[in-house]
Amino acid sequence: MATIKDIAAKAGVSAATVSRVLNNDPSLAVGEETRSRIFGIAEQLAYKPSRLRKLKQEEHLAKQQIGLLMWSSVEDERDDPYFSSIRRGIELRCEELGLSIAKIMRGSSGAELTPCHGLDGLIAVGSIRLDDILELYGNPDRIVLVNHPNAPSAMDSVKLNFEAAIDDALAYLQALGHRRIAYVGGEESIHRLTGLGTDRAERATAHDARRSRFAAVLSGQGIYRAEYDLVSEWSSGGGYVGMRKLLELGDGDRPTACLMGSDPMAVGALRALNEAGLSVPGDMSLIGFDDIEISAYLNPPLTTVKAYTELMGRTGVQLLLERLNGREAAIHATVNTAFVERESCGRSAET
Repeated sequence: MATIKDIAAKAGVSAATVSRVLNNDPSLAVGEETRSRIFGIAEQLAYKPSRLRKLKQEEHLAKQQIGLLMWSSVEDERDDPYFSSIRRGIELRCEELGLSIAKIMRGSSGAELTPCHGLDGLIAVGSIRLDDILELYGNPDRIVLVNHPNAPSAMDSVKLNFEAAIDDALAYLQALGHRRIAYVGGEESIHRLTGLGTDRAERATAHDARRSRFAAVLSGQGIYRAEYDLVSEWSSGGGYVGMRKLLELGDGDRPTACLMGSDPMAVGALRALNEAGLSVPGDMSLIGFDDIEISAYLNPPLTTVKAYTELMGRTGVQLLLERLNGREAAIHATVNTAFVERESCGRSAET
């Protein structure tokens, strides 16, 4: 595609002169012969002004139709805004680009899902079995996986930098003197899509980057304890149950600090500590994950890891847009987190 610099080189003038001539700048003093030569070369090179190219790109995008596949249900999004924020990022970026989401599917709904091979691309959010995604939409070059724990190298993907997030949280707690540190998180699973005509209710356990990093760091320091590494439900109720189990270890053996896999889990953990008559952070320091709105209004306000989930959604759309525009090689995008220090952590009483 010809540029202003190409025209300038052939015409023997500056790019600025070409730009002003093509934009009919009345203040430019240039001879008619030069002006005609510039217009002639522009026509010869089939030059199209950037605003026309942009209009053509927007027109092309408006004709593209993509699908959005979410594993999470509407109820899941209501209880934990992690996935609703990703979806919002996808929808906002599509609206900005004029890109149409022609079909929204939810893999956990049980509703009949029919193949959508006619779409121009698909964004799949959540831990869904790859074979099922490909059965639904068969072009792996036009699929972007968002928040998938096992994204293959040949497919575009977007994930959070869970490893760095855990490193930051552990370093923060250890700087406060904590060595007895627990982790309570949910179980990561690869789900099968429902509604594709067969019974697909089974799921497989997936790699949990948060838990793995937690165990690896503390094992490397010689202070990892299996009884401090608990699996519970991804909910406030799950956080409550997990914290109650930790408290059963007794005063002299329970951890002095705990990382929770999500902020809703931290809400439940905080209730369990309050019911036990334990103070936060006096008796236990607590760190959440996500930085949902309520975190700043808890008592005490929750120290947490901010997950840029809306940016994850936006990035997924951007990767798909590049594929629609012809990019061939797969890209794996990693979105960093930010540590948010509030009032739920304090120095260990043992230091």
